[in-house]
Amino acid sequence: MGQSLGCIQVDQSNVAIKEHFGKFDEVLEPGCHCLPWCLGYKVAGILSLRVKQLDVRCETKTKDNVFVTVVASIQYRALAANAVDAFYKLSNTKGQIQAYVFDVIRASVPKLDLDDVFEQKNEIAKAVEEELEKAMSAYGFEIVQTLIVDIEPDVHVKRAMNEINAAARMRVAANEKAEAEKILQIKKAEGEAESKYLSGLGIARQRQAIVDGLRDSVLAFSENVPGTTAKDVMDMVLVTQYFDTMKEIGASSKASSVFIPHGPGAVRDIASQIREGLLQASSIEQ
Repeated sequence: MGQSLGCIQVDQSNVAIKEHFGKFDEVLEPGCHCLPWCLGYKVAGILSLRVKQLDVRCETKTKDNVFVTVVASIQYRALAANAVDAFYKLSNTKGQIQAYVFDVIRASVPKLDLDDVFEQKNEIAKAVEEELEKAMSAYGFEIVQTLIVDIEPDVHVKRAMNEINAAARMRVAANEKAEAEKILQIKKAEGEAESKYLSGLGIARQRQAIVDGLRDSVLAFSENVPGTTAKDVMDMVLVTQYFDTMKEIGASSKASSVFIPHGPGAVRDIASQIREGLLQASSIEQ
C-alpha cells in the first residue's frame, strides 16, 4: 500500500537500494522515503547491516595423516558506507566466505600434527580472519570475528587418543600407589625399629634394676645377719626363685615338660644343680 502511494519504510539496522529505471540511484537510510514509481523509481532490495554468523565445516588431513573436521564460525556484516558493493558485487555471500575458509584451513592444517592443531587453533583462526578480511573488504563486508569452535578427529583416532590418555593416567596412579605403599613400609619398619629399641632399653633397665636390687639385698642381709657371706645370700635367692618358678610351671595348664632336675640336696648346692639341669636339657635336645 505504501509503495503504491510512492512511500516506503526502511527499518532500523537496514538500508534500501533505490534504483531509477533499473540504474542505481542512492542508498536509503532507515525511515520513511517517497518513491514515485510512476517516475521510474523503485526499491531494488533491502540490505541488513546486522552481524551474521556462518558456521563452516571443513574436512582436511593433518601432517601425521589424521583426517579431522574443523568447524569455523565466521561473524560478518555489511558496511553501510559500502552498501552498493555489498548489494551488487556478490550474489552468494555465504558461498564466497565458505570458499575462502576452505582454502585457508586446507593450506594451514596439513602443515601441523594433530596435537599441534589443537594447540594452534587460535593461529588458524587468525589466518582465516586475515584472508577473509582482505577478500571481503572489496565487496563491502567486514569480518567481525573468526573462531575455530571445534576440531573433530576420526572416531577411531579419538578412541585411541582417549585410551592413550587413560593408560598414561593409570601409569601415574600406579606410581603414586607404589610410592604410598613404599612410604607405609618405611614408616612401619621405622616404627618396629623404634619399638625394638625402646623394648631393649626397657629390658636393660629391668636387668639393671634386678642387679641393683640383688646387690642391695645382699648388703642388707650381710649387715643384719652376722657371719653370712654374699654367696650364702645368693644361694638363698636362687632357691627362692627356683621354687617360685616351679610354682608357676605347675600352675600353668600349657606346661608339658620340665628339664630341671627336682630335689636339691642342700641350699649351698642349688646353683650347681641348676647349671647341671641346663646341661642335661641341652644334651636331651641334641
